[in-house]
This record gives sequence, structure tokens and C-alpha cells, in this order.
Amino acid sequence: MPADFLEATRASYDTIAAAYAERFPNRPAEGHPLDRALIGAFAELARAHAPAPVADLGSGPGSVTAHLHGLGLTVFGVDLSPVMVALARRTHPALRFHVGSMTALDLPDGTLGGIAALYSLIHVPDERLSEACAEMARVLRPGAPVLLAFQSGDSAGRMRLSERFGRDVDLTYHWRTPEAVAAALAEAGLRVTARTLREPVGEERRPRAFLLAERPAGLTPR
Repeated sequence: MPADFLEATRASYDTIAAAYAERFPNRPAEGHPLDRALIGAFAELARAHAPAPVADLGSGPGSVTAHLHGLGLTVFGVDLSPVMVALARRTHPALRFHVGSMTALDLPDGTLGGIAALYSLIHVPDERLSEACAEMARVLRPGAPVLLAFQSGDSAGRMRLSERFGRDVDLTYHWRTPEAVAAALAEAGLRVTARTLREPVGEERRPRAFLLAERPAGLTPR
């Protein structure tokens, strides 16, 4: 594992940004109906906090950000990769995208009406997971929702790739159970309100976990 997982992840996605966007051009609109239903439920909860904006953390080429916008949210994307951010801006010029990390968000306390992090938490190592969850708790308004999605696996499971889409990368994936991630959210003071685990379909190899949480009223951010 590189000493700086942020730099390794950033450089890897800079390298594969175009190929990634071509492989996954329209997530989640073409995804599993259950996934869309859960994203729709998140959007309904987040709309209750309008006009506070929603952040899509790990926004990649911007398809999830655009989908959330289509569901009526004021939403912006945040991604580690400057190349991904540039690609998202070209593809979705009406939306905002910024370079940043979910472990250190450049946002004031209590300003967001919701956070979606779909398949981005998988690159955060265990020793930084609580840091990421604490940042989510810090920037959310009281009652605002969080939706996390990730490939599930045994606690402490890990996979490292040195090649993807025919390009050299240095990407580490962390597989966690819903219970492990729920515990990290709870440690940060967020209350888990729903959890779903669906079996893999098509080319998927691992179950997909979804956690919905919220920031309770009266939470003092760490």
C-alpha cells in the first residue's frame, strides 16, 4: 500500500479517466432498478433540506451527479482526479465539479443537505475510514441524509490492481461488510436508518451494499 493512498488513487484515475467514462457512460440510469430506487429515496430525503446543496463524493465522470440533478437536487461533484473533474465538466457543463478529497472537504460545517458517495469509499483504507465519516458528519445539516454504496466483502478484505483498461495503475480496493461501515458511521455520530445488500448481477462479482444514514440534530462535529 503506498504511503499516500490519495496520490496513488488520484494518479490512477487520471490515467484511466477516459476509458472509465467510456465503460460506464450512464450510471446509474442504466443500473439495477433497486439501485435507482434507493437513490430516488435519498433524493426525496435530501429535497427536504433544499435549498442546501448535495455533494456527490467521488463523482468521477459525473453521471451520478447528473442523475441526482435530474431528480431535482442542487448538486455538485467532488473527485480526487483533476482529469475526471475536467471530463465531467465537459460532459455536464451546467453542473459544478471540484477537485477534492472526502477525507478533508473544503466546505463549512453544517452546510450540505445530503451526501452521496457511490463506490468511492472503497479506495479509503481502514485507518482513514473514520476520518472520512467524520468529515461527512461535519459538513451535513442536522437531519440531512447520507447514501453510501460499495461492493461488500469480508472485513479487512483487500485487492490491489496494477493494471486496468490496459493502463498501469496503483489502485487498492477495500471490501467491507455493511456492519463494518455502519459502525464507522455510528462512531462519527451519524445514525444509520436503512441498509440493503443485493446479490451481484451480470458482470458484477460482489454483493452491492447500500447504507442510508442521517446526521442527528444536536450532533457536535469532531
